[in-house]
Amino acid sequence: MSVERTLHHFPLDPASRQVRLALGEKRLPFVEVQVRYWEGPAEFLKLNPSGLPPVLVETRHQRTTVIAENRAILEHIEEQEPEPALLGREPGERAEARRLLQWFDRKFDNEVNGFLLHEKMEKRLLRLGAPDLSSLRRGRDALRAHMDYIEGLLNTRDWLAGRRMSLADFAAAAHLSVIDYFGDVPWKDFPATKTWYMKLKSRPAFRPILADRWPGLAPVAHYDDLDF
Repeated sequence: MSVERTLHHFPLDPASRQVRLALGEKRLPFVEVQVRYWEGPAEFLKLNPSGLPPVLVETRHQRTTVIAENRAILEHIEEQEPEPALLGREPGERAEARRLLQWFDRKFDNEVNGFLLHEKMEKRLLRLGAPDLSSLRRGRDALRAHMDYIEGLLNTRDWLAGRRMSLADFAAAAHLSVIDYFGDVPWKDFPATKTWYMKLKSRPAFRPILADRWPGLAPVAHYDDLDF
């Protein structure tokens, strides 16, 4: 069965990256449309009234479905293309994967991205001036607290939600990869997390993420180094 997929996304958006990783891991082809969502393009607002990426437009059996927001898209992909399973095969691991998805998309995003990415990325895109140093310190302190939590999980588990790689790993890696783009992840202080991230960076699905660049926002030197 032929399925056509178009993903409307922003390359440095953690939510968009989660979907790209899931599609890549399942080897599902898709066309990319990069969206300057902060400019509020009318055509994109028709797809998602919130104005936020990602949005997946999927056509199968000559019927087109628009799926907006990363959690809805991830669940849709898992339902339509169940192999390889990315939510785990056991109820406990599936529940834990969902819990961690929520953790990163709500708690991490609010406590870390709300400061670091706002100051380093959003302000530049919106031309709101220089980063605020106190906000950067607050974001970095929160990042270390979250890294402590991740390190603790990985000291007792093979992957974040249990024995198998899951969407929880993609969620964490998507968020951390954007932070790492700007050089703010203290990898050397968290060896288990660094090893875990290196394993993810080496997967074919991660290659497009490491190739991301945005005009005026250059990544740090080690960003696409698999052996950093």
